[in-house]
Amino acid sequence: MVRLLRPLVRGRTYTRLLHMWVPMAGVSVWLWIQPALPWVPLLVLVPLGLLPRVREAEVMQARLLLTPDEADPDFATRPATAWRDRWRTVLWLEFRTLLGGVVAYATLWLPVIAYALAARTVGHETEDLPEVSGPPDWRFGLLVPLPLVVLYALVAGGGAVLTAVARRLLGPSVAERLAAVEERTEQLLERTRIARELHDSIGHALTVAVVQAGAARAANSPEFTERALAAIEETGRAALEDLERVLGVLRESERPASARPTLTDADRLLESARASGATVDAEVNGPLETLPGPVSREGYRILQEALTNVLRHAGAVPARVRVATGDGLLTLEVRNPLPDGRSAPGRGSGLRGIRERTALLGGRAHTGPDGDGCWQVRVELPLG
Repeated sequence: MVRLLRPLVRGRTYTRLLHMWVPMAGVSVWLWIQPALPWVPLLVLVPLGLLPRVREAEVMQARLLLTPDEADPDFATRPATAWRDRWRTVLWLEFRTLLGGVVAYATLWLPVIAYALAARTVGHETEDLPEVSGPPDWRFGLLVPLPLVVLYALVAGGGAVLTAVARRLLGPSVAERLAAVEERTEQLLERTRIARELHDSIGHALTVAVVQAGAARAANSPEFTERALAAIEETGRAALEDLERVLGVLRESERPASARPTLTDADRLLESARASGATVDAEVNGPLETLPGPVSREGYRILQEALTNVLRHAGAVPARVRVATGDGLLTLEVRNPLPDGRSAPGRGSGLRGIRERTALLGGRAHTGPDGDGCWQVRVELPLG
């Protein structure tokens, strides 16, 4: 019995009742003006429900009044753009209004009927309710709980039914659920990409700084030390810019991808490697400005990681860089000799990052010895 009466002490029972009463404000005004046309408010709800933003307003009310104790109810989060979703909103408005009318009428008259039954039990007149009239009769008292039970069922049960219908009609459609899954997948991919970018950018800067510092200490030359410090400063500033940009992406999910560096900024990478003591011979064939944005951005990171690997594993050695476009492909190639005693970087997060970026764009990557005592990184990325 206590469990059956528990809805009476829950706040959401009364917020749901308020939700059913809200549309009756406008309907009652219309019925006061034109009681002969009670169907007009239902007709007006049809074009109203077809407006995309109406679903947002209805979802906001449902979250606030129907599910006030739920942190994340399963309601749509976007305006109704598809016609199917707009008609679902229309159906919701019609159902809410009809159920609200029944509950509003019941909450007004059922307590009056219960009072009238009790009054007739003790012999009081009830002129407003001729159905409950006649001489006093104790059997009227047996009927007093009936309208109250019906009222309780309508208030508690009606709120539960309305909430269930709201989840059905105001919930996301199948297409919206798929879009949400895709969006979540894109967010996870973006986190992975950011992790790779941090590894490439900060790893490159730290590698250049370590190589420069070691070379400056070994050279014992003020001029070389001055150049090395300048190169370390420039590389550090570039790394800070990359770090700030990546943190900005984390803070602002809508920040455009065009803010990331592209192959048109490759001169910065080449100069950084040269400042570390490496001799870099670069060959660029084709206009880099016309490359698709994703290809150019990922190509920059691949080239950055390849040069970082040269400095990290081979030191200040001659390196040949070739960037070429043609036959629908962007070709990136970095070759450098492996000094005696140095191990070839066959594994590691750097090469894995190069392969992952290449596979993401549907390209091909080859990393390994070329048979002439050199280490080669060759990547081909499709342009279309």
